[in-house]
Amino acid sequence: MAFSGKYQLESHENFEAFMKAIGLPDDEIEKSKDIKSISEIHQDGNDFKVTVTAGAKVVLYSFTVGEECELETFTGEKAKTVVHMDGNKLTVCVKGIESVTELNGDTIINILTFDGIVYKRISRRIS
Repeated sequence: MAFSGKYQLESHENFEAFMKAIGLPDDEIEKSKDIKSISEIHQDGNDFKVTVTAGAKVVLYSFTVGEECELETFTGEKAKTVVHMDGNKLTVCVKGIESVTELNGDTIINILTFDGIVYKRISRRIS
């Protein structure tokens, strides 16, 4: 399945507890909790370009599956890591945050885990 498309956050669970655990300041959590972010994904084989727009903040990611890349955490820290793909799932670990992103038809389910706290995001394809 191809990840390419534009997706809007439809719902998320455990946002505040997860963001607090990873060190995001309370004022940032409050400002961000109701934003319906847009993720635009371009996939060409194992090469990905991802643009995430959350309010006024825009973050760009570029990576090739299986190769070292630099990704940014929610707190703005950058770290080197490797993204893996198994069928319709992308997995990565950045600064102790484990992320599994699964494409299921027009839905992307992203489950992030840090220190036993799970944050689930569900986004739907809008184009």
